[in-house]
Amino acid sequence: MNLRIHKAISVIQFKVEGQIIRRQTTFHLDDRALLHRIDFEKGTVTIYGKEYKMLDMNFPTVDPADPYALTEEEEEIMRRLEAAFTGCEKLQQHMHFLLAKGGLYKVYNDNLLYHGCVPLNEDGSLKEVEVFGKMYRGRELYDVLDSYVRKGFFALDKKERQDGKDIMWYIWLHPDSPLFGKNRMATFERYFLSEKETHVEKKNPYYSLIENEKVIDGILREFGLDPATAHIVNGHVPVKRKDGESPIKCGGKVMVIDGGFSRAYQKETGIAGYTLIYNSYGLRIVAHEPFESTEDAVRKENDIHSETVVVQRLYDRVLVGDTDVGRELREQVKDLERLLAAYRNGELTEKL
Repeated sequence: MNLRIHKAISVIQFKVEGQIIRRQTTFHLDDRALLHRIDFEKGTVTIYGKEYKMLDMNFPTVDPADPYALTEEEEEIMRRLEAAFTGCEKLQQHMHFLLAKGGLYKVYNDNLLYHGCVPLNEDGSLKEVEVFGKMYRGRELYDVLDSYVRKGFFALDKKERQDGKDIMWYIWLHPDSPLFGKNRMATFERYFLSEKETHVEKKNPYYSLIENEKVIDGILREFGLDPATAHIVNGHVPVKRKDGESPIKCGGKVMVIDGGFSRAYQKETGIAGYTLIYNSYGLRIVAHEPFESTEDAVRKENDIHSETVVVQRLYDRVLVGDTDVGRELREQVKDLERLLAAYRNGELTEKL
């Protein structure tokens, strides 16, 4: 029954994705709309010009004449799901917190933080990406995607609001999305095709160039940072520590901190992720061993420990005045001094 439910909601997903692909032609994702490429008589599907035999041809809710149309029952499911999400007070609190405090990247104290990758060409240059008919790359790409995410929640114009909602989906699986960074999300192929070649998701060149100092320096400059002192804090890149891989890349300029926190990655990575500790003494990365449960640790008498790697030790401690917050405080002090001088000079008069 669970498998049937999984398949039913997956078919709904493929239908709704097909609708977005047809609505947003500038996404150039027509090759990922696959339901209309199924030959229901032959039991095959054509992907990238090659025909493959389907493992399963039981699609009672798919109309071959209009494969992306939802049935009445599927429409009802989608309405109920939407109502559950939009009506969940806790989820809405979390989303508004993310929109108020979060962003697709963060520059803080000479550190550049982002999730995934910066889309690059094979030669390491910043890749130009089309978003609604205009071309963007590097920091501009992050900024425009961030702005559309917010439009999806707050825009008054109906089309802008819809575009913003569709961008949320774009960010999740588009080959040019900084948060995805692969040439495709092969969900359909993994479910319905046996050929392993169709399951491959090729990564953006960023991942093979992460140890290239020239490339990393270029990314730091793109975000207004000095490569001599700045670091990249990179999330969502599993690190295979069991194979000897290190979370510290490019001579310490890049630190991967989300190296397998999810249980699904732990067999591949051999660890339960990393934590970055950053204070006035420097930078440290702590590797965590997988933790099953308190009962399991007691029964097997396992020690729960973490391994610490020092990335950068500062012999002159960083003071508050050296941080971004310190610079803001200095600006506020200057503003207050100018205000005080204006009162003393009579330029401003006190309101009684």
